[in-house]
Amino acid sequence: MANETGASAGQKAYDAAAARLTDENVIARIWQKDATVWSASPEHAKIISNSLGWLAVPEKTLAKAGELEQFAEEIRLAGFTHAVVLGMGGSSLCPEVLRQSFGPQKGYPELLVLDSTVPAAVAHIESQIKLATTLFLVASKSGSTTEPQMFERYFFGRVSELKGAKAGENFVAITDPGTLLERQATEQGYRKIWVNWPDIGGRYSALSLFGMVPFAVMGGRVREFLSRAVQAAEACRISQVAANPGASLGALLGALAAQKVDKLTLVAGKEIASLGLWIEQLVAESTGKEGKGIVPIAGETLAAPDAYGKDRLFVSISVGDVDAQTLAQLESLEKAGCTVVAQQLSSALDLGATFFVWEFATAIAGAVMGIDAFDQPNVQESKDNTKRLLGEFVKHGALPAQNPLLTDGAIALYGEDAALGTTLDAAITAHLAKVVAGDYVAITQYFVETAEVEALVQQLRLAVRAKTKAATTTGYGPRFLHSTGQLHKGGGNNGVFIQLTAADAKDVAIPREPFGFSVLKQAQSLGDLESLVTHGRRAVRVELGVDVAAGLRRLIQAIG
Repeated sequence: MANETGASAGQKAYDAAAARLTDENVIARIWQKDATVWSASPEHAKIISNSLGWLAVPEKTLAKAGELEQFAEEIRLAGFTHAVVLGMGGSSLCPEVLRQSFGPQKGYPELLVLDSTVPAAVAHIESQIKLATTLFLVASKSGSTTEPQMFERYFFGRVSELKGAKAGENFVAITDPGTLLERQATEQGYRKIWVNWPDIGGRYSALSLFGMVPFAVMGGRVREFLSRAVQAAEACRISQVAANPGASLGALLGALAAQKVDKLTLVAGKEIASLGLWIEQLVAESTGKEGKGIVPIAGETLAAPDAYGKDRLFVSISVGDVDAQTLAQLESLEKAGCTVVAQQLSSALDLGATFFVWEFATAIAGAVMGIDAFDQPNVQESKDNTKRLLGEFVKHGALPAQNPLLTDGAIALYGEDAALGTTLDAAITAHLAKVVAGDYVAITQYFVETAEVEALVQQLRLAVRAKTKAATTTGYGPRFLHSTGQLHKGGGNNGVFIQLTAADAKDVAIPREPFGFSVLKQAQSLGDLESLVTHGRRAVRVELGVDVAAGLRRLIQAIG
């Protein structure tokens, strides 16, 4: 794997960061699990000390390769046609990347991932499978995360309708020791309980059982994948920063962020296009706090240099050579003075090494930036807001009413700034006029992801970029709440937010709850917006109505 530091714009900052890492013996101290690399606070030290298990996890999981392969064979012989990960955030993003990067493996169950509370997303997963021949992998570090709990409750109920007391045969738990999920799995007769090492945070869990159990079940070459991760870990022990792939990348990320070059633009090859989702969570949740943050930009189409501000770092990650068009674009960006980093993988199996290098780089970047890379102080806010709003629904039979600032056919716009305008076009123009140099625009959408809808979301973000020259991010809720959500609230106040919601044509009931997935999704979106407003963020909500595609087209028109 190649890893080249690019243009000279950030060279001095990088050199200074590398020198500091060397002088302070940071690389060795990380491997010694020295919490003071990130913080001298006793409170932070406790969190950090219980979060560094990822350093040794490639070897630990590799030692379980035989058990993982044996389990995969058991599942294959049992005739399962699908395996569905029921998770959120760190428990689901790695399996999603592996699912998309490797595709179905002959003779093994097809892997799917559910990490959306949108009723149509739940129904879409069910429409793709046969319940009797589907293995459900319930993944939750804490064992009590709301979304996996509700997913499990729904699908366990559906399988129970077919198999009665034997429903547990179709379920597997992946969790930390002693959790509610472990107890529940035991009581309900799950086929297998995989107990992970507890000293690993969710976003650092890719190479642990959370990533590797699903990969094994889908027929992935776990042993080779992890062997490459072990080699990457060894390379990240090298004391010379320039020769250490994780330390050199992390020094560059942290140094450039301090120079306000904080928009990490990820250019992933088509074979591994979904890798950006995983890096996005790792970097945003680890660095977005204390008013600082690196903003990962995943999936944004490349353009000519004049489409960008001066706050961009470009990282190309490809399997084999970069395609000619992308290479030409990257070269033009480098000639224009942008910093460009190239990482080249020999095959998708190198993702094992890539995961570790980025984990190490993110930890290093946190040290350079002077923040604790392992806490997530603002993630809980939206969860608490959601819980309170659901409580109000249970008490009153409805979520709190909101009055729109304006309506435009089926579209309604909500926000705190009554001076935005009286028409959708004027209001959106006024909202985007708040963008200044160094800002980014975050589009967050709470509806099901389809090919048509995703294409329109990408058109929308490009229209925003064309109008503002600002970096743009998109994220499907509630997935992004467990990734970029921390950055949105805890990072710098340089985000301008457009939250997109839509009415649900049909709801899906949740067993033993007075609300369905529609109300849960609504509470999550409202709780997220409330948290943004509390932190003084520039945010509006656009309700698109039932026809999401039509609403998106109208919004694109308003921006144009």
